[in-house]
Parts: sequence; C-alpha cells; structure tokens
Amino acid sequence: MLTRDVSAHLDIDVTAATTLEFQIAVAEHPGVQLEESLSFRLDGAPVQAREVRGAHGTRIHVLGAGVGSLRADYSATLRGRAVPAPVTDYDTSVYLRPSRYAEADKFFGFAAAEFGDLADTAASGASEKLLENVASWVGARLSYVPGSSDPIDGAVDTLLAGAGVCRDYSHLVVAMLRALGVPARLVAVYAPGCEPMDFHAVAEALVGGVWRVVDATCLAPRSTLVRIATGRDAADTAFLDNHGGAVTLGDTTVTAVVDGPLPADDLSEPVSIS
Repeated sequence: MLTRDVSAHLDIDVTAATTLEFQIAVAEHPGVQLEESLSFRLDGAPVQAREVRGAHGTRIHVLGAGVGSLRADYSATLRGRAVPAPVTDYDTSVYLRPSRYAEADKFFGFAAAEFGDLADTAASGASEKLLENVASWVGARLSYVPGSSDPIDGAVDTLLAGAGVCRDYSHLVVAMLRALGVPARLVAVYAPGCEPMDFHAVAEALVGGVWRVVDATCLAPRSTLVRIATGRDAADTAFLDNHGGAVTLGDTTVTAVVDGPLPADDLSEPVSIS
C-alpha cells in the first residue's frame, strides 16, 4: 500500500486585521485512508478556521486574523491510491477556456504550428503522445530559475522570458493544450521527491476520458503526487489568499515523502494523480 506523509508550516506576520484563505490541506481522495491535523495559532492562541468545500475535492480554510504572528501547521498521512478523478461536462467546457494566467486564445496559431499534426484529441494514443510532446517542448524551452518570475506573470510572459518556476511551466503547458483543443487545468500538489521542496504545481489534461498529469519540470515522480487544489490556473489554487488587510509571509516549510524508494517516472507512460 502506497504511503505518503506530507506537511506544511507557515509563519505569517499580520500587520492589519484581515481574512485569510488557506489551501494547504489535501483534497478529498476517495479510496485513500487519510489521517491529518490542521491548526492555526495567533500569538500562541488557537484560532478557529471555517472549511469551505471547493471543486474537485478542494478544501479552503477561512479565518479572521487580528494583528499578530499567525502560525499555520498541517500534516497528513495518506495510505493507498485514490479512484480516478471524475470527469463532468462542465470540466470539458470550462477547462478549454482561456483564463487569467493561461491565455490560450493568444496561442491558437502558435500551438497549431508547433503541434498541429498531433492535435487529434479524438484518438487516445495521439492525445497521450501530444501530452508527452508538449511537456518535452516546454521543458526544453524554459529554464527553471527560482525568483525569475512575478506572481502576476502568465503563460505569454513565461514563454517570452524563457524561465520560471513550476507554476509558470504549468501555465504554459495548460495554455498550449487548451489552444490545441485539449481540456487542461492546474493542480497544486504535495510532491515527494521534489527538489527544491515546496508546494508544487502540475498540469492535468483530459485524454480518453481520464485526467492525466503533465509536469514539464520533471521535478518529482508523478505517481506519488498528492492533490491539494484544482482549478483553471494559480488564481484558483494559491496556498494563501489575503482579503482586506496586510500580511507578510515569513518562514514556509513544506515536506512530502513516500514510504520506501521513490518510483521511476517514465514520461512516455500516462499517469493520473492518485
């Protein structure tokens, strides 16, 4: 039975009272045994958070925070593999649309010129080959450089800059796939084996009625990923959102390990988040 242990620790300096939203708890994984703990403390005193259920099992924890030092701690152990993520008619519609950071409408001509001969989404084999080619193309086109991008950069900015981090790689993958007629979305994950260790972002694409992982960074084995939040792009999956006040994010520590050796990852093989 696959066992994964994940955790996140965040220190936040609240300088003006605010409402915060956290997406650090793992999403619902039907078929997986989950043990977890989540706590928030403001200047050492417990703060109660309200859980809001989002799309695709995403859990958002909302709390009001006064001025002070806020500490968020989360840990979880997952045993087993989840059943495949379901697919709805809404998914096939919304994840073809351009979004804030994945501007697919700006890539139609470019994507067709680069990958048009593989863009037959009606055939499962051709589509899986397309995913492999897009991931390889993005991986070769970009350099992984922490600090090289801004939080407001979209896929076009990333392509022009030629560098970025995982969210930037994933935005470019998502934009290219949508431009080719493949529903695609962003997933925030815990990623055993990821180096440097942090919250990780990957793309998911719909192939043959199944959501498949596309990770152009190749930083972690896809078969060990743990879903946190799923959405159109990073606007839907951020681990922290601030509404109304002023905060400074301090120390952030993320861990993700798997029981036993990390599995090999054959990029030519289709993998789903489980």
